[in-house]
Amino acid sequence: MTVNVLFSARRELWPIYEPLLSRGLSDAGLDFALGTELEPAEVDYVVYAPNGGLRDFSPLTRLRAVLSLWAGVENIADNETLTVPLARMVDHGLTQGMTEWVVGHVLRYHLGMDAHINAAEGEWNPVAPPLAADRSVSILGLGVLGEAAARALAALNFRVTGWSRSRKDIPGVTCLHGPEGLRRALSDAEIVVLLLPNTAATENTLNPETLALLPKGARIINPGRGQLIDDDALLVALDEGQVGHATLDVFRTEPLPPEHPYWSHPNVTVTPHIASETRPATAAQVICENIRRGEAGKPFLHLVDRSLGY
Repeated sequence: MTVNVLFSARRELWPIYEPLLSRGLSDAGLDFALGTELEPAEVDYVVYAPNGGLRDFSPLTRLRAVLSLWAGVENIADNETLTVPLARMVDHGLTQGMTEWVVGHVLRYHLGMDAHINAAEGEWNPVAPPLAADRSVSILGLGVLGEAAARALAALNFRVTGWSRSRKDIPGVTCLHGPEGLRRALSDAEIVVLLLPNTAATENTLNPETLALLPKGARIINPGRGQLIDDDALLVALDEGQVGHATLDVFRTEPLPPEHPYWSHPNVTVTPHIASETRPATAAQVICENIRRGEAGKPFLHLVDRSLGY
């Protein structure tokens, strides 16, 4: 029986993904039809991105699973027309890219690189940074991306604390959970990295109350979701010196509007949502493996708990 796979993502990605998916499905020994326009009632799987235009899944009466190309699923998890399993993207290319970005910016703060780059001509200030073992970093969110970043920083001897909603155990990382765990994770954090999903429970995780828990002058790095931070509260904390600097890669509105105060704030670094993105070569492998598993009657990988939103 032919397996029909609908590709619903930006059209310009189709020429990139088509040969990768075709090769992967062929290697899996499947008879398949793959395209951007298929008869809805005959579609078995959807390779999905929110910007692909598909919103109503009800005509896809034979649908077995939706396989997202994105790690975040907040734009689809509450779709009432989606009644089949939803898998989010977890692949080693995306994970490695995020780990490299997070480690790079933690080291930038740790080593004081901004001060060196912005030093006035002739300025000579030979102040060495502490060793990593004397620097505390807290990772909020210990999913696949957060755990990978925490492990990498711990391998560099940073004092790493990780916080998650549920209990985790990662060698070399102090793992905390729950409301009291969040307070502890923030109270000792010289550098905070946000890698939580965007859900009703995580919105404004950093707010006036939690920002006040940080050691004065703490640094914030957010490659997770813009909704994790109360923007007004962060701007106040920056102006008052409670937060020393923030590096922000994600925002509530993207692209970040030109008039937004983050652009001109002297203690904010804006990066254009580049911390990591799905790599087609590795993402196609994950998609094809999930289709192979579905056709073999095996459990899908990386399924979303839609009650939690991730």
